Amino acid sequence: MKVDHEVIQTVAELSQLKIDPADLENYAQGMTQVLDLAGRMQAIDTQGVAPMSNPLDATQRLRPDVVTETNQREAFQAIAPETEDGLYLVPRVVE
Repeated sequence: MKVDHEVIQTVAELSQLKIDPADLENYAQGMTQVLDLAGRMQAIDTQGVAPMSNPLDATQRLRPDVVTETNQREAFQAIAPETEDGLYLVPRVVE
């Protein structure tokens, strides 16, 4: 798909970007290349290919579920404008 300057200007306007007219050709070429790549990828036959969650077939290392911080609620609430029964009080914003 060939992208022209008009398409670039429309996309820039919709995304509220200001593009220098001298850069329009570079943006048009880049967007054309991206859309061509997406089109080639859509044309690939993936029938029978199992989806994978990670291209490296790796697993996530998990950390132990242990408490590593001390309870500092009193210190944090001491500098808060208002607290009550261990809760922070904030101004009402919804009536």
